[in-house]
Amino acid sequence: MGVVMARWGVVGFMVLSALVLGSQAKAAEWKMEQGGIEPGKVVLGMRAGFAPLTQSLTNQFPSSTGIGSLVNFQAMYSLNKWLLVGMMLEWERHGVDREGRFPVDLGHQDTVSVLPTVEVRPVRFGPVIPYANMSFGVNVNSFGESSAISGTTISPSNTFAWRLGWGADYMLTKQFALNTEMAYKRNDGHATIDGVRVNDWNASSFGFLFGAKMFF
Repeated sequence: MGVVMARWGVVGFMVLSALVLGSQAKAAEWKMEQGGIEPGKVVLGMRAGFAPLTQSLTNQFPSSTGIGSLVNFQAMYSLNKWLLVGMMLEWERHGVDREGRFPVDLGHQDTVSVLPTVEVRPVRFGPVIPYANMSFGVNVNSFGESSAISGTTISPSNTFAWRLGWGADYMLTKQFALNTEMAYKRNDGHATIDGVRVNDWNASSFGFLFGAKMFF
């Protein structure tokens, strides 16, 4: 009986030791470190997602705007272990309807945003690297009219772009990471509809992106 109890005691001690060592290793793996990237790294990202507008497109007439498709490409270079600079190219599309008793499909607005970007990565938690970025650039807007409004032309202006994003990378390897990001983008200007200027054409949006990044 004493031998059996001793054996079970040894087994219990081994299991307890393994659990303690495992928890210590896990804690070390997720320990916070200063700086989220190595200096001199090139980061290439491709993300896709969706973007609802933050407000009505215009107050000149009742309208509804669908949740837009969103695609984002990113190329960045790390100056040190916490600061990166680079460029984003983002495409966004929203369907637009004129509301009323008989709703009318007006078409869709496309936006291509060219965005010089600065990004900060102050810390990392094991494989998780949170970050924030800011971009200033230009929104190139265009409108594809629906056949339901044949003869009508809608021409939104190009606008100043300001984008503020925050997100996180989950490093699967040293060269590959999964990524998620949220961002607000300002796209506030005017539009010309059949020669009449509409001054409050505002396609500012809040984007949700999911994708991957490569590190070289």
